[in-house]
Amino acid sequence: MSKLKTYKDIEDLIIKYGYDIISSPGMQSEKKFIQHGNISCYHHSLSVAYMSVWLAYKMKINVDMKSLIRGALLHDYFLYDWHIPDKSHKLHGFHHAKTALENARRDFSINDCETNIILTHMFPLNLKLPRYKESIIVNIADKICAIFEIFRYNFVDISQVEVK
Repeated sequence: MSKLKTYKDIEDLIIKYGYDIISSPGMQSEKKFIQHGNISCYHHSLSVAYMSVWLAYKMKINVDMKSLIRGALLHDYFLYDWHIPDKSHKLHGFHHAKTALENARRDFSINDCETNIILTHMFPLNLKLPRYKESIIVNIADKICAIFEIFRYNFVDISQVEVK
């Protein structure tokens, strides 16, 4: 893994490997859905991608960076507001990974690693096991980001990654 010197280096990687996802209508629609606290699903997905890259770098784990970033961006690509009462949102935590995967497959070409990242990011709530180190990293990054977001602490400035 090449040396990441600044936060901008991580942002550049996210844009390099995830621009098509970030700029897509589906991902842009995530801006109107709250994920945790007052953080949108869009912002959460970017934060998880950012945290995933940072963790891989800090732990000196050689990863498929493209798959790590794309899987992280798409891990919550379920495209609805789960806070709105609706029968289809019942038990959201148990089912949204499958919905996110269906949407990701519909809108993008994703590989086996990215598929596993999306499908297993809720482990252990979902019992599907992560098969790749990238899946484990995104799983951990997702939990870290969720904790910060629940307490309304925004640790990642995504302004540079913003696609208009």
